[in-house]
Amino acid sequence: MNYRVLITDHPAATVDVERAVFDTAGVEMVVAESTDPATLAALAADVDAIATCFAKVPAAVLDNAPRCRTVARFGVGVDNIDVARAGELGIVVTNVPVYCVDEVADHTLMLLLALARRLVSFAADTAAGSWNRGFAPVPIRLRGKTFGIIGVGAIGSALIPRVAALGMDVLALRRRGGEVEGATAVSSLDELLTAADVVSLHLPLNAATRHLIGARELGLMKPTALLLNTSRGGLVDTAALTAALSEGRLAGAGLDVTEPEPLPADHALRRMDNAVLTPHYAFSSDGSTADLSRAAAQHVLDVLAGRRPDSIVNPEVLTSPALRTPELA
Repeated sequence: MNYRVLITDHPAATVDVERAVFDTAGVEMVVAESTDPATLAALAADVDAIATCFAKVPAAVLDNAPRCRTVARFGVGVDNIDVARAGELGIVVTNVPVYCVDEVADHTLMLLLALARRLVSFAADTAAGSWNRGFAPVPIRLRGKTFGIIGVGAIGSALIPRVAALGMDVLALRRRGGEVEGATAVSSLDELLTAADVVSLHLPLNAATRHLIGARELGLMKPTALLLNTSRGGLVDTAALTAALSEGRLAGAGLDVTEPEPLPADHALRRMDNAVLTPHYAFSSDGSTADLSRAAAQHVLDVLAGRRPDSIVNPEVLTSPALRTPELA
């Protein structure tokens, strides 16, 4: 192969894993030094594929990439890619839907325990020299509480036995309905929000799920409840969540993702004792990022070689007359 691949940004500190995959096929990498859309559009002009992690790949970039056959996402969600425009241009979009299941499930559990055990405030006080046994704030007992999972894909399913091991009852809302192993299935979002002591979000971000949790939904939750989000920041209305936390209408939130991302340095959520924030890093571990880099790079090679990759986000493109890789049809 004599192809060029634009790496807009990448999940690990280096692109060594990607380089090892592409070198086997003689594919040249172009690693962007900036994720500014204008810079990416210029770099995309003579590449055959784009691989992206968090950088935006809007229509302007795709329109300036006449040779591009595929856009590969280092990750699960594709809300940073203009998938509709890619389809119109005949570009195959891929993602890596299963690579960090244990990491995200563990991270969600960590956020829950950090909130329940008041870890951040206790650790900060202790680091500052305090050894206060004044019993405030009081940790939360989890055994006997109800944990609600919204979205029962691989990660949501992996979370069920983890929280059940804490002695929690598990409710689950699955978009397509049906029974859920290890949990009690509920039929509506309102039912889950009203009953749960902890609500955890495990959904993709799209037009139907944006601000799924807004002021009305937060109003249905118990004032003692906790909200966890390790999926996409746009699932939650940030302003409504900030107000609910500051006014005592919600007990706490554990967020690995926010909207916007990152939050402004002076945002109120960054300073709240009842909010635990991490920097969109639930996916990461010493094994998962290598798996992710390898899988996304392999998807690029597959499309360039005329093979169908494991995961195609826009499969309808395969029947489009605009398809730029007709061997995949």
